[in-house]
Amino acid sequence: MDISSILQGGYQHPLSRSWQAKQQLTKSMLMYPIFISDDPDASEIIATLPGQRRWGLNKLELFLAPLIQKGLKSVILFGVPQSCIKDSRGTPADDPSGPVILAIKKLRSLFPSLYIACDVCLCEYTDHGHCGLLHDDGTINTEPSVSRIAEVAVNYAKAGAHCVAPSDMMDGRIKSIKQGLMDAGLGNKCTLMSYSAKFASSLYGPFRDAAGSAPSFGDRKCYQLPPTARGLARRAILRDTAEGADIIMVKPALPYLDIISDAAKLAPDHPVACYQVSGEFAMVHAGAAAGVYDLRTMAFESVEGMVRAGATLILTYFTPEFLDWL
Repeated sequence: MDISSILQGGYQHPLSRSWQAKQQLTKSMLMYPIFISDDPDASEIIATLPGQRRWGLNKLELFLAPLIQKGLKSVILFGVPQSCIKDSRGTPADDPSGPVILAIKKLRSLFPSLYIACDVCLCEYTDHGHCGLLHDDGTINTEPSVSRIAEVAVNYAKAGAHCVAPSDMMDGRIKSIKQGLMDAGLGNKCTLMSYSAKFASSLYGPFRDAAGSAPSFGDRKCYQLPPTARGLARRAILRDTAEGADIIMVKPALPYLDIISDAAKLAPDHPVACYQVSGEFAMVHAGAAAGVYDLRTMAFESVEGMVRAGATLILTYFTPEFLDWL
């Protein structure tokens, strides 16, 4: 053999294998998605998301305290309004007595060191289940949608959120939110994490069950990106960095590792997040349950692929397990 063909000496030991990574997965890179119910005593199993629940405000301390002791640094909140009256403009989204704003305030009080991000969207709160306001013909009305999304984001920031994360994919919403934060004196106090490259994926099913956010008609293909559209994803990433995003996100993660890699190159001075979405998480569990592979081994492999592609922040339902495994 030629000398240059001998590689195994460099990874024959567990420690030297770890040195082959340009970046290691750490606890601080993990953000845990949490579903907040408007039932304060809720602890409801989500059948399609193994081990995950909808949590009420009164259950949050008991649930999160052990995870924070293990090193949990950040969460992202998704409101699950089950008893409120939904309407065409998503009025309950930023209701001061709604689940998200109450949860922000409670978590800030209970866990001062915990970083709190909030998903910003209207689909959970509209009677039609779409992510914006609609024209009479059922198509998205972009301008008022953007205005309403920005209003919700600013109200979350005013309530104490460290980060607002719009997931609606409306054109121009990053600029509008950033301006809204600046006008409220919060431009320097709240991170803006953009779901910049969010694809119209089949992998959102369990999440829509959990959050009650499935559209009542049609689909979201006119505002979420086509799965084949690498160019559109790149353009969206560049647009959102120009409009003031502090963090760029790709969603889903595993089928879009090339987009994560693109984001790391297109926005080299920004943190790059990715979301290991509900369907990805459920698939890893399903394969393990079928004996295809070991759950822990596959969970690491899936997430380490995201880190290898360039992600510096990973939203994953595996966060509690990783806090133990790491």
